[in-house]
Amino acid sequence: MPHPPAPRPPADPATDPVLVLGAGPVGQTAALLLARRGVPVRIVDARPGRDAVGSKAICQQRDVLDVWEWLGGGTIAEEGLTWNTARTFYQDHELFSVRLPDPGASSLPSFVNLSQSRTEEVLDDLLADAGIVIGWNHEVTGLDQDEHGVTVECATPHGPVRLRGSHAISCLGAHGGVVRQALGVDFTGTSFDDRFLICDIRADLGDWERERRFYFDPEWNPGRQVLIHPCPDSVFRIDWQVPADFDLETEESSGRLDARIRQIVGETPYEIVWHSVYRFHTRVADRMRRGRVLLAGDNAHLVAPFGARGLNSGVQDVENAAWKIAYVRHGWADETLLESYHTERHAAALENADITSATMRFLVPHDEADHRMRLEVLQRALTDPDVHPKVDSGRLAEPFWYCDSTLTTPCPERPFGGRPPRGQAPTPCPGVILPDVPLALAERPDLIRLRPLLREGLTLLLGPAPEGTDAQTLRATVHTIASRATPAPVATHHLVDVDPTGALCQALTPEPGQVWLIRPDAHVAAVVAGTDTDAVRAAVRTALGRAITETAPSRSTALT
Repeated sequence: MPHPPAPRPPADPATDPVLVLGAGPVGQTAALLLARRGVPVRIVDARPGRDAVGSKAICQQRDVLDVWEWLGGGTIAEEGLTWNTARTFYQDHELFSVRLPDPGASSLPSFVNLSQSRTEEVLDDLLADAGIVIGWNHEVTGLDQDEHGVTVECATPHGPVRLRGSHAISCLGAHGGVVRQALGVDFTGTSFDDRFLICDIRADLGDWERERRFYFDPEWNPGRQVLIHPCPDSVFRIDWQVPADFDLETEESSGRLDARIRQIVGETPYEIVWHSVYRFHTRVADRMRRGRVLLAGDNAHLVAPFGARGLNSGVQDVENAAWKIAYVRHGWADETLLESYHTERHAAALENADITSATMRFLVPHDEADHRMRLEVLQRALTDPDVHPKVDSGRLAEPFWYCDSTLTTPCPERPFGGRPPRGQAPTPCPGVILPDVPLALAERPDLIRLRPLLREGLTLLLGPAPEGTDAQTLRATVHTIASRATPAPVATHHLVDVDPTGALCQALTPEPGQVWLIRPDAHVAAVVAGTDTDAVRAAVRTALGRAITETAPSRSTALT
């Protein structure tokens, strides 16, 4: 006989944990980020334990590796296979290759390939080190919230339980409809008829181990596409576009699967590590925040995997969510700051959906006219480099640029120039993520890169002092104004002091007296004149949702 639900615990928003629903890599990252920022957290998952099977999400983008390294997960970048070249072919002809940019001379690779199961293993170790225990066998069955917190109902083998938290981040994945339904969130979109066969094989393919390869209409998959990704330990992930009626069991039993693989690897010995068949979807929740509940990752958006925008965007979701929830919990901003999570990350989800949908339309034309257009583009691209940008094999994942965010102060002298060409990064300006650089601060010998310093609070970086102005006086004045505008941690540095190689100054080209205000997620919030105290004050308040009035000087201690 089922047990009745436990009574709702009393609300205590000062001590209640933030509930993280779902223990995939996005949920794991959310829990670790909150704990790193001093917020108690509880994480639950419906599964009985970790199911470490298959490569799944394999491409981890530099700015996501940066987040994990800050959390102690540098192993992911170290173990992952580094590649920086994406090659695109039409039949047996190479059309072009793209090398990924390296703005700011980051020590981290542009991308690595590592199986999702290994990534989860590393993050599980970090959770254990932080004393965070995953509540397995907790299936979310309901959710309610009030002005003080969130109550989540779970079914467990021992009966139903109720969990209480100040906020909740739902990382339940595509099938987490129970939370979307409880919030009244719509999740409409498009499903593609064609399917994709995915095989992980282990083989020695020589030079292929450092490149991603995309084939349009190869002779060994006529009329469709093939994508090949290298992974560690001589494993290659191969994605074949296959018809809607494709049957994997028949493919294996008939020997056609072996024939498919042999058409790629030839006589090279191989073993199948894992395989599966997927149907891709494009769906975006119409709201990513309702009150104290935030949707993240596949629970909020689904996109086709070409360009690796699934897991990467999910991690960027929870980095955005975690610092904002932490600032609300610490009293440095009020609940209105959380609405910017929806506006910023929903815009990112829509852009990812737009980019991947365009790729899928090129991969899977809807009608004869689209087929003819694609064929014409591919044939022209054989001899005309000007046509290469029209060949869409997937635009690789990149951070979203919060140029239109309510937290961003526009700079007329540094407008956003729009989405840059494939393989290039945008010129730094308000809304864009700041390039990472080596760091050498005498007072912080524990830090060797800029990004970890930026995550400790709001950071103001000063360009050269104007003629006739004392640099130290300007720094002290800017710091005092910023500190009085918020109780949140504030740090102020001269650019030359945090940029020993000059790479950041070269990327920013700061004007004399210019101040770059950087958010805790390394995005530029504003570029203003340091001598304009009103502009500095307004930019700081804007970066925190205009929720904080002028106060006493800030507590500038770093978050632990």
